[in-house]
Amino acid sequence: MQRILSRTRLRAGREGAYERAHAAIPPELVVRLRGAGVTNWSIWRDGQDLIHLIEVTDYRAMRRSLADDPVNAAWQEVINPLLEADDDYSGNDDGVPLVWTLSEQTS
Repeated sequence: MQRILSRTRLRAGREGAYERAHAAIPPELVVRLRGAGVTNWSIWRDGQDLIHLIEVTDYRAMRRSLADDPVNAAWQEVINPLLEADDDYSGNDDGVPLVWTLSEQTS
């Protein structure tokens, strides 16, 4: 299981719309995320900055499987206008690099 940290940034004034969109994501998107190996996805917001913690079997495989998925594409049409930069799920993104953990140091 991988734990991936990712960042995105909201357009100014879009905080409320983003939070309303995530109050309950579409059930069919949940099915697609689970099918792509996602066990949990948490998002924190600090002003315009969004911090995502994604727990997934294989992050790159998840992104590849969702890149052409019509359910994910429909969700991105809702979310991308709220963000400063679109995410088209292409490329070999690995999230934010991990530097240190207490548990790894003390095990």
